[in-house]
Amino acid sequence: MARNQRDFYYRQAQESGYRSRASYKLKQIQDKEYIIRRNDTVVDLGAAPGGWLQVARELSRGKIFGVDLQPIKPIQGVTTIVGDITSEETIEKVLEFAGDAGVDVVLCDAAPNLSGNWAVDHARGIDLNEAAFECAEKILKPGGNFVVKVFQGDMFKNFYDKVSKSFVYTKAFSPPASRSTSAEIYIICKNFIATSLRKGDVYDVLIESMGNSGDGIAYIDNFVVFVPGTDIGDEVSILLKDIKPKYAFGKVISKEEADIIRQKIENSEKKDAKKPVKYKIEPDEEFDEYDRAFE
Repeated sequence: MARNQRDFYYRQAQESGYRSRASYKLKQIQDKEYIIRRNDTVVDLGAAPGGWLQVARELSRGKIFGVDLQPIKPIQGVTTIVGDITSEETIEKVLEFAGDAGVDVVLCDAAPNLSGNWAVDHARGIDLNEAAFECAEKILKPGGNFVVKVFQGDMFKNFYDKVSKSFVYTKAFSPPASRSTSAEIYIICKNFIATSLRKGDVYDVLIESMGNSGDGIAYIDNFVVFVPGTDIGDEVSILLKDIKPKYAFGKVISKEEADIIRQKIENSEKKDAKKPVKYKIEPDEEFDEYDRAFE
């Protein structure tokens, strides 16, 4: 008997009319983290054959858009295109579809074509993840959510850390519908921060206005930063303590403290740049249960 025929989630998908057993992965992610809300605009990158699109449509009932290099059979209430997620033309089509309201959720359950070589396939997978993340950054509205499938390996942590800087909340999660022998895991990101500002950054700012709670307000690249204990006209150095999707909080520090922190950041960046990139080759048998690209 074929593996799929004795697989519980495969049978469930067949009985429920879903195009892929992966539909249950998104359902379980939703149950865990409540990624999609009613009337959300959802974009699925690498959406073929359409299992996640079906679930997104059920959960949102809003605008649902799927992108893939391969044609996707029609799904009622869902718009799909053949496109490359690294193409600006594709990005423009997505933004045109979303309209002024923007995109609430970006999903990506895609995987690269597999060669069977762990190091090569892991690197290809991270490249695909990076492309999906770059696309999400361009189309997500502030406060939006992002879910991406990643295959675990040496480069996983660096990618996870990078993505985490752009969201208020980030978590790695393996849904029960993933096979126990699979290397896949999902990074769930909530509340997109639509700014290049990051916690721990140091800036010299001018307090230009006051908030309702009495905190001074500075603007960094047109992004609102609340600075307690300041008044209009104050010129201060601040350490960013917390970043939200539409505003941040800064703490006043001395010029000396600011210089010390900047020097530490600069030294850390130089140190990281000198670190060699290491690749670990896993045994070939680890690929025996490696999921198909869009399973």
